[in-house]
Amino acid sequence: MIEIPDDPGDAGFPLGMSAAEAKEYVFHHITTLKLTEKDRDEAAAGYIKWMERVELARSRGAGDLAAEAEKEAERLARRRDSLEAEAARLAERIAFLRRQLPGAAARERSVDPDLLEEELRILLGEGPYGNPGEGSSAAKAERGFEALNADAALEALKAKMGLAPKPAPEGILNLTTDLTDSTDEDDNIV
Repeated sequence: MIEIPDDPGDAGFPLGMSAAEAKEYVFHHITTLKLTEKDRDEAAAGYIKWMERVELARSRGAGDLAAEAEKEAERLARRRDSLEAEAARLAERIAFLRRQLPGAAARERSVDPDLLEEELRILLGEGPYGNPGEGSSAAKAERGFEALNADAALEALKAKMGLAPKPAPEGILNLTTDLTDSTDEDDNIV
């Protein structure tokens, strides 16, 4: 049988026990209760068997056998009663511990190190993963360089695909640039 300490001043689970360990602790109590109930039932069955033997010995006139059978029956009755009291104590303790399980889970603190790091970076003015924060001048410069890199990559891709704008041959009017650069619209008509 599993030994479970019984401290009358105990308010629940041992200190420092996680929620999973608390559940396991309750399961150990339940296992002990089931083993105790099994032992109690065996003692009760033994008591009945020995009381039948007492009656049999008395009916046959064997007083010395009846006395020995009575002693064994009394021993089993005491064991049965003791185990009954133990089972009741364990059942009460299990009910108490089951009521304490939600509190054990609530007391367990869980810290996500990645979330904590991200929150600290935000507090320090940085973005997630060490990137500068949105409002800093370093962030504005970072976005500017990213835009330049993106434009350069786009132009390289267009040139590779043959989609890059070709300069207009000399002497031909480029209407799109000439019209947008001019303030007087009548001067640029061909």
